Amino acid sequence: MSPRLSRPSLSEALAAAAAAYQAAEVIPHCAVCAKPCCRLDKLVLELEWRQVKVLWRVDESRPAFDRRLAAGGGPAEIRAGNGLYYAHSKPCPAYDEAGHACRVYGQAVKPAGCSDFPVYEDGGSVVADLRCEAVDLEVLAASMARALGPAWRIVRSADREFPFLVTLSVRPVAAAGGRAGQGYSRGRRQK
Repeated sequence: MSPRLSRPSLSEALAAAAAAYQAAEVIPHCAVCAKPCCRLDKLVLELEWRQVKVLWRVDESRPAFDRRLAAGGGPAEIRAGNGLYYAHSKPCPAYDEAGHACRVYGQAVKPAGCSDFPVYEDGGSVVADLRCEAVDLEVLAASMARALGPAWRIVRSADREFPFLVTLSVRPVAAAGGRAGQGYSRGRRQK
């Protein structure tokens, strides 16, 4: 028989399913969204120095910018911590309010969190953030099931502290003859 795919392949399949769902269901909704995430009123955007420098058009050195932030003179929506920057409560400068679009979409300066939100693979599961009005858990679960095939079932669980974060884990379906999860494994080979 053919070898079963490794656990990383399951993660890759889940990441691909999450990305396909976002492309088909979430991104098209952005143009008509009533509460765009780019306004950063409920979300925090994690940024690297290069992104802050380009998006906020900072023309000073990082140490000077950090001193200004610490003294309360930097952009009020940005906080520094752990070598990164966090923006909240004011629209991202790359957000085109009139067109409901990102001016840096598809560019290297676009923060990773923008591409991951609201559905992303994390440690062999898919996480969906229900703060996005475009997320439909039924459609997402069905999309994942189609991508993985009938050997897997989708199990949902909400985070106790943040119930708007729902994890969709996959579990092998026990098949006749005792084999479960055909197609993906946790690194073992099928004999």
